[in-house]
Amino acid sequence: MPGTYPLALYRGDSYAWQFRVWADAAHTVPVDLTGATAKAEVRYTPGGTDILAMVCTVTGPNIIDMSLPAAAWTTWPFQSSGKPMWDLQVTFPGGAVITYLAGAVTLTADVTDSQPVQAVATMGVRRGR
Repeated sequence: MPGTYPLALYRGDSYAWQFRVWADAAHTVPVDLTGATAKAEVRYTPGGTDILAMVCTVTGPNIIDMSLPAAAWTTWPFQSSGKPMWDLQVTFPGGAVITYLAGAVTLTADVTDSQPVQAVATMGVRRGR
């Protein structure tokens, strides 16, 4: 079973996490992630089509960096109801897939619009005599 790691997200914000994967409970034997890939997603329901995808990078020997850029929110519909969840899966070169972390997601709606600020051209006004 995957470890439990809940996420608390404020819509539109950027996030970054770093996870170390161990082969033993004492955290002395790192899992060899050489050639492995990782992916993580938030969904409102398992198998749901609304996906908030994280960016995952594997760094040897056992580190997974995971981030959620602010731009990822622009295509994901925010729902004020429902119980979103997430998980982090690693696919090893031989094809084995292991889910290392999973958990509930608490979402908070943003007040300020999360869309990038658009530059506005301004015209100078000269007052003449």
